[in-house]
Amino acid sequence: MSIRNGLLALLADQPMYGAQLRSEFEARTGDTWPLNVGQVYQTLTRLERDGLVDQRGEDEEGRTTYGLTDAGRAEVERWWSEPVDRESTPRNELAIKLALAVTVPGVDVTRVVQAQRTATMRQLRDLTRIKSATVTDGDRTQLAWLLVVENLIFAAESEVRWLDHVEARVARAAGSASPRAATAGSPEPATQRQAPVRTARGLR
Repeated sequence: MSIRNGLLALLADQPMYGAQLRSEFEARTGDTWPLNVGQVYQTLTRLERDGLVDQRGEDEEGRTTYGLTDAGRAEVERWWSEPVDRESTPRNELAIKLALAVTVPGVDVTRVVQAQRTATMRQLRDLTRIKSATVTDGDRTQLAWLLVVENLIFAAESEVRWLDHVEARVARAAGSASPRAATAGSPEPATQRQAPVRTARGLR
């Protein structure tokens, strides 16, 4: 997630100082990606170096405000118009963990999957409750927060489906295991697992 472009987008609205940028960024994304104020100022320093922002003086409390240059405004317009790059694959800790789990002897992969599914389902229920309690009423900040929550809900639902897939693949790969091992590692019925996901979708 590009902090750089996020800060530029906020500065397209009006000049701001560092702590204000952090506050606005967190408010508009529902505190999902909290920022350190030092990180904000480091990013501003790089943006100023690259000619995308410049200092606009100090406010009444002595805080330096920053605004977009013409190049910075063009960069924001480019960001809005271009799709997010998916060519570079981000590191996914869960995918790495399970990829290693199936190759390391002695790891109970089914147990790892089931523990993760339980945690993801808990997150999904929490997100669904948050969504149901969110009222926009024309408030664009609340709408922004709702979109973030819905993105997290979709991601959690997708992760649950992927974990089901992983468990099924592992079970097929271990088809020669003993009946006892197969019973111990068998997933709960799909209808029981998927019910909470359907409930979450039904609230949308």
